[in-house]
Amino acid sequence: MSAYGGETSIQLATGAQTALVQLRCSTCHSLDYIVMNSSFLARAAWDAEVRKMMKVMGAPIPENDVAPIVDYLTQHYGAR
Repeated sequence: MSAYGGETSIQLATGAQTALVQLRCSTCHSLDYIVMNSSFLARAAWDAEVRKMMKVMGAPIPENDVAPIVDYLTQHYGAR
């Protein structure tokens, strides 16, 4: 089940970890947040964001999923 607060549903960029990112990130919020943050988050910032979601927000993301998620976010939604 995905949580939405009035955001529109989006399709993420196709990649090896698309399903993982959809699963882990949409548990707590719309995937729109990924696209909204993409213009200014480089790799280190995406890593910090994922870890914040885990440690501060309580997102159920296993440690072994962090690197693949950050890789995907950096490749497809990282700051250019």
